[in-house]
Amino acid sequence: MGQAQTAARNAPAYMFEPGSETMPRAQIAALQLERLRKTLERAYQCVPHHRAKFDAAGVKPEDLKSLADIVRFPFTVKTDLRDNYPFGMFAVPREKLLRIHASSGTTGKPTVVGYTQNDLNTWSDLMARSMACAGAMPGDIVHNAYGYGLFTGGLGAHYGAERLGATVVPVSGGGTERQVSLLADFGANVLCSTPSYALNIAEVAEKSGIDLRKGALRLGLFGAEPWSDAMRRDLEQRLGIRAIDIYGLSEIMGPGVACECNAEQNGLHGWEDHFLFETIDPETMQPLPVGSVGELVITTLTKEALPMIRYRTRDITRLSHEPCSCGRTHVRIMRVTGRNDDMMIIRGVNVYPSQVESVLVGFPGIAPHYQIVLTRDKALDSMTVEVEMAPGAPMEDSDRMRKAAEVTHHIKSMIGVTCKVVVLAPGEVPRSQGKAVRVKDQRGIAG
Repeated sequence: MGQAQTAARNAPAYMFEPGSETMPRAQIAALQLERLRKTLERAYQCVPHHRAKFDAAGVKPEDLKSLADIVRFPFTVKTDLRDNYPFGMFAVPREKLLRIHASSGTTGKPTVVGYTQNDLNTWSDLMARSMACAGAMPGDIVHNAYGYGLFTGGLGAHYGAERLGATVVPVSGGGTERQVSLLADFGANVLCSTPSYALNIAEVAEKSGIDLRKGALRLGLFGAEPWSDAMRRDLEQRLGIRAIDIYGLSEIMGPGVACECNAEQNGLHGWEDHFLFETIDPETMQPLPVGSVGELVITTLTKEALPMIRYRTRDITRLSHEPCSCGRTHVRIMRVTGRNDDMMIIRGVNVYPSQVESVLVGFPGIAPHYQIVLTRDKALDSMTVEVEMAPGAPMEDSDRMRKAAEVTHHIKSMIGVTCKVVVLAPGEVPRSQGKAVRVKDQRGIAG
């Protein structure tokens, strides 16, 4: 690890908004209640969809007497945005929108989100707060390899870093060889990207003979896809960084809804002065007590353009109010292990891609690149895991077969699912320039 990395690790914690980040719990709750009342009123008065849902549920904004009363209000789901495409969920006239983002729309119409000037200012502040929480500092050089465009990651990180007072290198995704050169030449301190693309960067750097661990790079801010602790350890070792998880989703704001702190890397601080967090049982839809594992539900408290009421994220996690050594008082959202719509049921066993990743990353003789292929034979679903041999490992057919048998056994013993493992040569698993496509579902394809 370089001197800059070591010094930065030992530096005192920096907070972008210390007054807000260390607010007493009672003060947070009082602020949430005040802002929640205004949000419910705004949604009811300005968004026909919310008004119809409230009326159908027999509830009015004024029925909210305490934060616990939020459970009386209906959920919002992603299909609500698609059903009201493009602008039907907005609470302001289109002319008040300064920016529009949208999902890719791979499963139907895209989900469209928009921002007023105040929304953009809030987003920049929360991203700056998150980056400081992760360990970034004013004056740092931030290499931003998130995709720019309709995806919220690139511009979210860009304006947040500028708000923090950092220097931004707006590289976006792709051109990995050039990215490696720029990281080294510009002396970047912070890398922002998806974890899978950071792995791609590490691999290309190693092939190019460039040791990023000897430079100024000390921090990785990774999000937009679930990733395992095994992946974290691999990235930290290969890049000489502290790898921090950042969380967000476009429907709520974009990146910066929550972020791990550099001090503990144990749960993401969710910014409760702007969002209300709940967990529910995804089957019964009933609220769960703090500490129980369930689906994360988020209500926005300050969004003007697109107020979201009890938005079902589909992300599986638990909440914690345990004090944090960093001094921040906001709730911790424990690491998202997967999405309930990503869960695969293979021969009666519930499997998440992140579980498979945890088995594969760090496995002797195997590179941390994989893809899961789902197929169906008659009524039975099958899972094939495609992995790569590590560079330099023996590549004879017998070597591959032996390694496939080892991985198959390990997946069975760790996850409890029987699958087929195919061992490929280095470079044969497709590389990601953004969000990794971990699961290839071929169950609907006729054989």
